[in-house]
Amino acid sequence: MIRLFCIALFMGLMMPVASSEGWDPRETAETGKSKLERRSEEGIAAFLERDPSLEIFFDEAYGFAIFPRVGKGGIGIGYARGRGLVYRNSAPQAKAYLNQYSVGAQLGGRSYAEIIFFRDQLEYDTFMQGDFKFRADASAVISTDGAGAATDYSNGVAVFTRERGGAMVDASIGGQQFRVESLD
Repeated sequence: MIRLFCIALFMGLMMPVASSEGWDPRETAETGKSKLERRSEEGIAAFLERDPSLEIFFDEAYGFAIFPRVGKGGIGIGYARGRGLVYRNSAPQAKAYLNQYSVGAQLGGRSYAEIIFFRDQLEYDTFMQGDFKFRADASAVISTDGAGAATDYSNGVAVFTRERGGAMVDASIGGQQFRVESLD
């Protein structure tokens, strides 16, 4: 019981409150872009700054999903969540939500960004329909100088992560699930 309380407390402190990341009509009126769209664009720029070789993925992928801020925490049982946008032809098409549950040797919390490139329409459509899940054995490439040049698609997707902060010991298994909804 104490373990569950600690997890809930830790996750509550680590994860942003949903309403603080929500849509603010004043921001849209002032800039023409939502906070999520600005954060996504900043996330794309940060990935490219860190690894310019990712440019080929942006140029050649059918589409991609970016989660500019994903928070993960755990004490034996872990949870991660993030919000992002799905892009096609350089324009946002939908909002996407990432949830991940994991179990194993883990302690602490961290924040990272994640980007998923879809090689063709099949993977993109599967993601947009909400049928897309990563299994426990799926892996992501940590974005470093030249990682994009040394990486190829696996099962039609290429996934990159970029650390944002935190400290976590993590030797766990789990899977990511996604939910997509329209921008309306």
